[in-house]
Amino acid sequence: MKLSLGIYRGLPQPIYVLFFSTVINAVGIFVYPFLTLYLTRRLGYSALEAGMYMTFASVLYVPGSMIGSKLADTIGRKPVLVIFQLMMDLCFLLAGIFEGKPIIPYLVLLALFFDGMVDPAREAMKTDLTTMENRQVSFSLIYLGHNIGFAIGPVIAGYLFYSYPSWIFFGNAIAGAFATLLVMIKIKESKPSKETIEASKQWKTTEKGEEGGILKALLTRPRLLFFAVSVTFFSYAYSQTLFALPLLTTKLFAEQGAVLYGRMMALNGIVVVIGNPIIVSKLRRFHPLANITASGLLYAVGFSLFAFAVSPPAFLALTVIYTTGEIINATNEHFYVANNTPISHRSRFSAILPIIMGTGHAMAPIIGGTIIDAHSMNLLWISTGLAALIGSAGMFMLYLTEKKPQN
Repeated sequence: MKLSLGIYRGLPQPIYVLFFSTVINAVGIFVYPFLTLYLTRRLGYSALEAGMYMTFASVLYVPGSMIGSKLADTIGRKPVLVIFQLMMDLCFLLAGIFEGKPIIPYLVLLALFFDGMVDPAREAMKTDLTTMENRQVSFSLIYLGHNIGFAIGPVIAGYLFYSYPSWIFFGNAIAGAFATLLVMIKIKESKPSKETIEASKQWKTTEKGEEGGILKALLTRPRLLFFAVSVTFFSYAYSQTLFALPLLTTKLFAEQGAVLYGRMMALNGIVVVIGNPIIVSKLRRFHPLANITASGLLYAVGFSLFAFAVSPPAFLALTVIYTTGEIINATNEHFYVANNTPISHRSRFSAILPIIMGTGHAMAPIIGGTIIDAHSMNLLWISTGLAALIGSAGMFMLYLTEKKPQN
């Protein structure tokens, strides 16, 4: 473990700032993991109504992402990140004040819109601050930071959910504000200069700049498009851990289901914290597409077996399986995308590609709610495993046609 952690030495100083900012922000991620339970248990939504809400929330994320990406590629990453992150935190602060009122779903929707504006700027900043040589390790460290925080946050939220629900919103707002202030004070604007972008058009790498708008640039990367379509099957499958999994645990274990779900999310974070540096150090010599193929197989096994799990230890064991797949996927997916994104369109690619890749995430709640209401929870989890298997097959096909390994 100590040897594996050594891969994080010598990274750019702003990456360490982003790491600590991510830890703080992730500790306060209280709302999203428990949003389905909040809608169903606190506000009285049915599974289908909650699913439709979650799907609409994902759709609302899209215009925010497109607007934010354009702003980040024009005025800069830092102002977009800081301004709209603080706007999102304000929405959660107001939600805490009005907790339990009908206005809550609308405040959360507005927060998700602002979140959509922030994400492309954050992703572009991460890529700006790294090179192909240190990018996979840098991304891995930031991902590790997210999960260090996430190992703590859901446990706290699980106990707050019934006793002090307003603090789910307050905690999210406070942590987000502190994380944003850290970036505002410690990181300079990272957007490449016009001169650098112009010079990059002569590069012989997959990061070279492109002329024209986002669609024209995207069509110069057909492999990236196929990659994004394959990933959407993974996003559909993983999204069920936010929508269907808390419904399953509360169905089987009543009020203790929320506590078990919080423990599962904490275990997810703990496994990432322990396993992330080890897995990255062992698998970084393999092609990222081969690694992502393997991650899809782990997803297929972990998610499909939830159909047959009946005890807390079984749920925890399956959490370890799908989390291992998550580590492999997360530390290779963004690395592959960043290395194939033109420097001239980083923020816009960071918006459009997650929209394509997140189609499954957007559709998962409404499809999941429909399957649960019309058939059964077991059928949902079997179909979820099948979706992961389809995504894995797409990645393997892309891997077989790759002409040379990525750096």
